[in-house]
Amino acid sequence: MSDARKPSYLNFDKESYPWKPDVDYHKFPELYWVGKGEQGVSICEPYKSEIGQHWRFKTPEIAMQSSELILKVFHEYLDKNDFVGADMARKFLQMGYTRARRYPNYKGGKKYDKNDDYKQLERGTGEIEKAESAAIFY
Repeated sequence: MSDARKPSYLNFDKESYPWKPDVDYHKFPELYWVGKGEQGVSICEPYKSEIGQHWRFKTPEIAMQSSELILKVFHEYLDKNDFVGADMARKFLQMGYTRARRYPNYKGGKKYDKNDDYKQLERGTGEIEKAESAAIFY
């Protein structure tokens, strides 16, 4: 398989990644990058811990509670002019959709077969219930 088709996390370059785990983005919001998609969501503290503790999508009921709470947090950040926090909350909502969608698309939520040169696995073999969770986050 060509490197272009392999998951990007295999060749992750920490040095050039704009988000750093040792930065407090509450204190130094000017160091935050507004990136595409969900980049930085698992690194930027203290937002990762503040928002991430509420991020769940196991069942539609859990996804509903989670998405409503994160949306509330998003609006609270906006009310405080905390645009880093608002962007991070947006990313968690987006990630709720993308991660929950992976489960109906791929059995066990695994997209690549690490034992077969990271070949992409067959689609449509997963948990249908997670599709409803994804729709809630969307």
